[in-house]
Amino acid sequence: MSGEPIDPGVIELAGQVFDLARSGATEDLAAYVDAGVPVNLTNDKGDTLLVLAAYHSHPETVGALLDCGADHSRVNDRGQTALAAAVFRQSADTVSRLLAAGADPDAGGPSARATATFFELPEMSALLDAPR
Repeated sequence: MSGEPIDPGVIELAGQVFDLARSGATEDLAAYVDAGVPVNLTNDKGDTLLVLAAYHSHPETVGALLDCGADHSRVNDRGQTALAAAVFRQSADTVSRLLAAGADPDAGGPSARATATFFELPEMSALLDAPR
């Protein structure tokens, strides 16, 4: 980086975009991505838009981000993937969408599979183990 401070307007816009992912505002978020916001934009904790949408149980938003090219294999600063976040939140729709896109149940640390086991989530384990 150049060492220059980031424009406060850019920081504000990024905050708004992350809020759209958290709230599941699929159409608005997709419009920002279409306008040039990076689909793999990452916050200060390493969370991507996809991780946030998955953690907050927004399968439609997850699907739209995947359609825009979001990388489901990215991990946040704690080693968590969007799939592990969706498993933790027990969002079957979100888990199914991520698996259909090729997300690896054993990626990250803790992985989605380890998350399902640790929190004793048999329904999530069954989804992860189902043949694809």
